[in-house]
Amino acid sequence: MLGKIISIEESTVTVQLAVDLSSQMNLINLHVVFEDGKVKVVGEIKDLTKTTAKIAIVGELVGDTFLAGFNKKPSFKSNIRMIQLDELAKILGDQKIKDNSQVYFGVSTVYENYRVNVDVNRFFSNHFAILGNTGSGKSFTVSRLIQNLFTGSSYVPLNSNIFLFDAYGEYTNAFSKLQDKNPRIRYKTITTDVESASEILQIPLWLLDVDDVAQLLQVETPNQLPIIEKALRLVKVLSSDNPNVKKHKNDIVARAILDILLSGKESGKIRDQVTAVLTNFNTDELNLNSEIREPGYIRTLKQCLFTDKTGKMQDMELVVDFVNQFIIEDLESINVEENPFFTLKDFENALDFALISEGILKSDKVFDYANVLSVRLHSLVNSEYAKYFECTELLSKETFIRKLITSIDGKKAQIVNFNISHVDDRMAKAITKIISHILFTFNVESKQRGQIPFHIIIEEAHRYVQNDTDAEILGYNIFDRITKEGRKYGVLLGLITQRPSELSETSISQCSNFIILRTLHPRDLSFIKNMVPSVSSDIIEQLKSLQAGNCIAFGSAFKVPVAMKFDKADPEPLSNNVDLTSTWY
Repeated sequence: MLGKIISIEESTVTVQLAVDLSSQMNLINLHVVFEDGKVKVVGEIKDLTKTTAKIAIVGELVGDTFLAGFNKKPSFKSNIRMIQLDELAKILGDQKIKDNSQVYFGVSTVYENYRVNVDVNRFFSNHFAILGNTGSGKSFTVSRLIQNLFTGSSYVPLNSNIFLFDAYGEYTNAFSKLQDKNPRIRYKTITTDVESASEILQIPLWLLDVDDVAQLLQVETPNQLPIIEKALRLVKVLSSDNPNVKKHKNDIVARAILDILLSGKESGKIRDQVTAVLTNFNTDELNLNSEIREPGYIRTLKQCLFTDKTGKMQDMELVVDFVNQFIIEDLESINVEENPFFTLKDFENALDFALISEGILKSDKVFDYANVLSVRLHSLVNSEYAKYFECTELLSKETFIRKLITSIDGKKAQIVNFNISHVDDRMAKAITKIISHILFTFNVESKQRGQIPFHIIIEEAHRYVQNDTDAEILGYNIFDRITKEGRKYGVLLGLITQRPSELSETSISQCSNFIILRTLHPRDLSFIKNMVPSVSSDIIEQLKSLQAGNCIAFGSAFKVPVAMKFDKADPEPLSNNVDLTSTWY
């Protein structure tokens, strides 16, 4: 018997010890059982003096089951003893993996050499977060966790789809040789390094919707969305080879010119604006050199825009009549077979026509928020990042995803690593959101909901999963939507970060499982305490002093918070600090 109860306060029991601690192993964090007949209350030793122990009640053993939390407290007459191994297995799980329902995580740091095996469904069917300071072992933990999943037992999740967004390009070293250990496993890298021998990132433009393009162009106001929407409609028409495309272009330009001609502004300003439109947007039939024929003479449209000494445009009516002939009242009746395949340059052209149809030159306010889209798209078209959108094969969303998860030898790839280390943070964020959105919407639209689960794991998640302006502009944040709705569609999110306080509060609060390594920053500790369900002050204190690689895991996959250490990743990710002694000397 360990001792006798001398007080019970809330969930803490104080015990007068009846053992000599000097002859005992360290009892801190070990579990005890308060036994009174059939009632078995489980507690964890939190504090010790030479004569007393403070024990937190963590659950109850009922038959062959451990129930976390408690309805009953121990009685003062309870027999107090250390937990037995078979009882511990009901809390931490069996040490041997019996079937494919479990995966090995690591070893307990409280019970020596006790293997912690976790229920696959309880962990991987929920969103999770791995948190910890730089140097605490996050990358090693992620690597070991995935390595265990694929090589820890004879049960291999061959139909899994893990998409990892690798901010530093460090995980290829950890996963590229998994096939050597199990020839049925395939790992694949898709990189943003255009000089690499690996597959280069290629995103089909036609799979992007308004929200995706908004991410790409850094939309700042909802007023810019209709312009993008119009451009996406126009590009499929304007990039077609159909001869009726010219009629559509003429109609757009003519309407823009008529708006200016009939605006009521002074003639000089009208002349300048019409000239500007036709200089930048014109067709073979409608341009500044178009001929306007009158009995006895022929003049160009540009000549008809001249103003006299009084500032009047004498040929205003003539110009209006000429432009009017290009207006098509029933534009939908003009049959143009849409071209589903288009390039960035095609989209830039369509955006230009969308801008003039929105009256970009009529209003300074429209010009301010609309022209920035044109500038950003033009910069993208002429940047090295344009290569990521030069997809030469017409792919459907389903075919695109199937291509993502197909390895170079044509076999199914279980792990797809997007190496986004060769682009700036803005583009990396856009790429991460766009691909996550495509994966999410594919499963949402699928007739067999949740039949193809996708796990999206994001390294340095605080860069991409933020409290940004998406909800105000688009009406939602894709990662918040995934964490709130993704489980029922089989889209699960894994967030890896050293700065949890910079994450989206909605996303982190929707995570069900947490693996937390050493964390020191007061703001992050406070954030974890406030945002993570069921985290106690005791756990927060423990997080400050964890050794590298040690963690506390808790959530729906763990009946109680578990202190454990993952085995060393083999091979390791390339995440070691620079060795100054080898570079300086």
